[in-house]
Amino acid sequence: MAGQQFQYDDSGNTFFYFLTSFVGLIVIPATYYLWPRDQNAEQLRLKSLRRVHGRCLWYRLRLMKSQQSIVPTLKKAALLFGWAVFLLLAYKVSKLDREYQEYNPYEVLNLDPGASLSEIKKQYRVLSLKYHPDKGGDEATFMRIAKAYAALTNEQSRQNWETYGNPDGPGATSFGIALPAWIVDQKNSMLVLLVYGLAFMVILPVVVGTWWYRSIRYSGDQILINTTQLFMHFMYKTPNMNMKRLAMVLTAAFEFDPRSNKEATIRPTDNIEVPQLIRELGNINVKKKEPPFCYPYSLKARVLVLAHLARMDVSEELEEDQRFVVRKSPALLQEMINVGCQLTMMANSRGGFHAPRLVTIENCMKLTQMIVQGLQESKSPLLQLPHFEEEHLRYCISKKYKVRSLQDLVSLKDSDRRSMLRFLGEEKYDEVMAVLGSFPHITMDTKLQVLDDEDSNNITAGSIVTVTVTLTRKRMAEVFEKEQDSTPCLAEEAATTEETQGDTSKTKTKVWQNKSKGAKKTAKSKKKKLTKKKATPAPAKTKQANGNVAGNEVVAASAAAAVKEEEDEASDKGSESDEGEANKDSPSERDEDSDKQSDTEVDEMAGDDEEEWEALQQSIQRRERALLETKSKVTHPVYSLYFPEEKQEWWWLYIADRRDQTLVSMPYHVCTLKDTEEVELKFPAPSKTGNYQYSVILRSDSYLGLDQIKPLKLEVHEAKAMLDNHPQWDIPDTEEEDEEQEDSDGIEESEDDDEDND
Repeated sequence: MAGQQFQYDDSGNTFFYFLTSFVGLIVIPATYYLWPRDQNAEQLRLKSLRRVHGRCLWYRLRLMKSQQSIVPTLKKAALLFGWAVFLLLAYKVSKLDREYQEYNPYEVLNLDPGASLSEIKKQYRVLSLKYHPDKGGDEATFMRIAKAYAALTNEQSRQNWETYGNPDGPGATSFGIALPAWIVDQKNSMLVLLVYGLAFMVILPVVVGTWWYRSIRYSGDQILINTTQLFMHFMYKTPNMNMKRLAMVLTAAFEFDPRSNKEATIRPTDNIEVPQLIRELGNINVKKKEPPFCYPYSLKARVLVLAHLARMDVSEELEEDQRFVVRKSPALLQEMINVGCQLTMMANSRGGFHAPRLVTIENCMKLTQMIVQGLQESKSPLLQLPHFEEEHLRYCISKKYKVRSLQDLVSLKDSDRRSMLRFLGEEKYDEVMAVLGSFPHITMDTKLQVLDDEDSNNITAGSIVTVTVTLTRKRMAEVFEKEQDSTPCLAEEAATTEETQGDTSKTKTKVWQNKSKGAKKTAKSKKKKLTKKKATPAPAKTKQANGNVAGNEVVAASAAAAVKEEEDEASDKGSESDEGEANKDSPSERDEDSDKQSDTEVDEMAGDDEEEWEALQQSIQRRERALLETKSKVTHPVYSLYFPEEKQEWWWLYIADRRDQTLVSMPYHVCTLKDTEEVELKFPAPSKTGNYQYSVILRSDSYLGLDQIKPLKLEVHEAKAMLDNHPQWDIPDTEEEDEEQEDSDGIEESEDDDEDND
């Protein structure tokens, strides 16, 4: 019976096959993932951003890094070396001779296939005299000759050779192990054991342990767990946190402590340069002895952040540390917002402590904007633009223009804008307009509903309300281009109205003034005025001498038209009532009309149900696609003059009760808004019925002055009572009796069958 036999590769051929496969499994994926991307594509991208982002700090640092970096060259060299080794091994394998050869006794005896028995015996006699051990020949060669002779002369051996390819019959299955034989050689046993012990008992545990102890110190967002606990402690301790206190808590993060993070540094020159910055900044609570705010690393980080917000110049060494602190701050503030949301949910579910106030979480968002733009809270958003300085703001906030925000600047006419920015040359003005045109303009549409409910528009107490917010992003350039296109149309309309009015336009009061005044009043007052003017039309003509001829004629004409419409409606109603009275004596027609109305109502209800069903299916499919697809977080680069890293344009979206200063829904971080994004915000409806006024708030994490607040009115009704007895649960007594009768008949039939079987 055939067995199995394991043997090591004495020649080393199998080991080369294994080594070639192993190197290929490493080199091919590494080339796909690690080969440096086309540098020309990155250079082209930077070149396309140069007109807008050319003055940004991150842009200049990126250009310097791309010119000085040798990492791509080293990657290419390492991968090319790996491919050279792989090709060399593949060439070596292709030149290896096959070890397995088919056994042929004729070749062993140096005979032609099909030789006769006499020729075989004669050749065997000649070779045995030559290779017999007693004659001084080789014993191994003689054994092969004897085996070949037996295979050709013995019937059993010949049959085994013809059937199995071996005179001895089926042999053991041999497996070659792709390791060289010297590894298991007794002479090298101690060396091999030492290498195995060093690799698996020292190096592997140290590598895994180091990775594990480093990874457990960080959360999923790569924030130190100690920092998260620090934020939670201070937000629990101070629910209402102002901006100054918030900056102190931010800079106390352990990411800035050299004992917890090797990227943070404390330099000997800090003892000289940091106190100098403190004197220039003024009051920053240096004497506060509360830990960890009094620690050197926290004080240094706080000074660097405040100097960044004040746009102060620092030394080269401190500038490197400042870039590190500023680069880390947005992620830390996002973690602080997450901690505030967790505490809010815990307070809502458990109670027992005060949740962080809405102003605290919004201050975190504002501080993120301030750090990205390098601006203090009290500064104008116009300072985000290039070439704008403090002394230039007086041109913008003058009585003539009153421009205090980016939206005000966009809404100006091109001529007025150029006149206001006369302190800029043509090139600088074009650059300002290019930057302003790249800023985002977001339109926000909201839809309020209760999903998975029969009446999705009816909000009951305690139900889960879903607010679907559709965000559409456009560039500011598109906004003021549309405004410029719409201004000529408005001018033409104004000209046509002036022409139609004729000489009446020479009067002091215009027609549009009377219309605007009338539009501000309620519908009830309009009705009262119409009735009064109908009763006394004469005074309207007496005012012609006061210059209100056109206005009063228009009002009188509109009043007469309204009265005429009312009379027509009354006559229509009267005719309808007469027709109804005339048709009272025709019951068959009334039945037909009622049947038609019921049919139309059923069709309308069926159509509404189909529309609701289609909308529900579309929403379910949209949510499934959102769960399955992963969108890129690369949206639009932010224009930031003083931020040291390329930042993508992200947003926060949430619902809040600004009267009670509480969060209604947790802030959703919108990181994939390129053109259009749909976000669902869910929250439980209040337990008490009534009208509630909430706000849907959209905040940028990068720009100042682009936040939006949209009111959200919520009308909560009483929840429907649970039905104890539904008509479909009522079973008539006759049906129950029939079921009992059927059960009893079945039992009797089964008993009769049992008796028959017995």
